[in-house]
Amino acid sequence: MDQVVLGDSISPTDTANTANIANTATSASRTKDDYEYKNGELPPRNDTVGWVDPRLNGGRLLDFTTQRLGEPLNVIITSESDPFVLTEAGFHIYSKSIGFSTECLGLHYGHLHEANLGDGLGRKQEHYLARQAYFPIAGTCWESVRGGHHFRAWRQNGTLADSGAWFVGCVFSFFGFALDSSRNHKIDIDGYNKGRDYLVERAISGSHYNGMWWKAEVEWREGLMQRGKKGVNHGIPTDGRVAILTVHRL
Repeated sequence: MDQVVLGDSISPTDTANTANIANTATSASRTKDDYEYKNGELPPRNDTVGWVDPRLNGGRLLDFTTQRLGEPLNVIITSESDPFVLTEAGFHIYSKSIGFSTECLGLHYGHLHEANLGDGLGRKQEHYLARQAYFPIAGTCWESVRGGHHFRAWRQNGTLADSGAWFVGCVFSFFGFALDSSRNHKIDIDGYNKGRDYLVERAISGSHYNGMWWKAEVEWREGLMQRGKKGVNHGIPTDGRVAILTVHRL
């Protein structure tokens, strides 16, 4: 009987080499995928209305408090909102209507954060830092002493993504010895989620200031940032949810 040979014989060494090559290829592919989606659990979105997903152009939904770590940008105020709120002066006034104001005596505590909103301007410093105002006059001074809610905000206004939306990072902290980027404040163990939820609750409940009234509607998005504490300043976990607010003038 004639012997049938199906290709060259394969030695155990050849089998091992083939397995190593396959493992290397898989590892390289996994590394590429991790790089592409390291900023978020889902791919960048291009179907958003009133804001542009920063990840489309190399940005992310974490700001930069250090070269590597950051705090969540967990609220977005869309450009479908009241045009007045989209201006810097108008946003300051709207912030007062929901219980925030400028820093105590106009003095800034802590270092400036940066954020890359994927709008072509790279990493840029915060446009606005607001603190919880416990009472009308100098109310933010009390927040600077005992802690409370505060947020930083950036406007998406570069040539690659000129949406005009506000990207906001909300935090809840209290007086303590472990410092955040503000003076003598310790971020609550759930401080990023609590800070976001506090602002959202006040926005959707309706607010007013100097005869102007607003009420926001909210859409919740997941997958824009990773859940957990990877890359998050102080190792404080976040649930990964982002509140998309559209603020309407009443």
